[in-house]
Amino acid sequence: MLVAAAVCPCPPLLVPEVAAGAAPELDAARAACTDALGVLAAARPGRLVVVGPMDGAGPETYPEGTAGSFRGFGVDLDVRLGAAGGADREQRLPYALAVAAWLLERTGWSDAPVEGLGVEESYPPELCVRTGRDMAARDERVALLVMGDASACRTLKAPGYLDERAAPFDAEVARALGAADVAALTTLDTALAHELKVSGLAPWQVLAGAADGADLGGSLLYEDAPYGVGYVVATWS
Repeated sequence: MLVAAAVCPCPPLLVPEVAAGAAPELDAARAACTDALGVLAAARPGRLVVVGPMDGAGPETYPEGTAGSFRGFGVDLDVRLGAAGGADREQRLPYALAVAAWLLERTGWSDAPVEGLGVEESYPPELCVRTGRDMAARDERVALLVMGDASACRTLKAPGYLDERAAPFDAEVARALGAADVAALTTLDTALAHELKVSGLAPWQVLAGAADGADLGGSLLYEDAPYGVGYVVATWS
């Protein structure tokens, strides 16, 4: 059963070494992510599952100890998902889960075993929900760390340029995540999300499936659009 969830953005710029001179611009987002992970720890889960977007076919699971890297962003920084374990040495974390691994290392996570789940961004909503339900049923006390960004079209300099539909879409995402509104997350417009370059839709819908019947309350900790990309931090407990 799902006992808690934290929702965080997943840009590699969240890692100060990657952001370099621009690092202070995301200090508030990092602080909110730290607070969100504190909510997960306080729930005393028996298992933590990190869910994030990935390229290519999915879902794909990543056992505890799977390594990731930010070398592709010009930074000599490696991370590992949870404690070192029996992970496949050839398997590598997608960037969203590498950011999650960095967050967990930064906060010294040792409260429960960790595993990862990568979900392809266009994975159908009904399958996302089913995946979440199955995940929540695997343990009496499951927590989720859900990684994903909202639209990438909030300003002229955004990766997807300015789209006037982006701000209203992101506002509804922030409202739904802050209110733990399962129904709203499962009915978000998938075609519009794709056009707005939203990376978090499938992970949020996995969360919605996991939370079905759990009666969790939500809290919005952070919502902003630095660099023209919507970032949301929220907790469910």
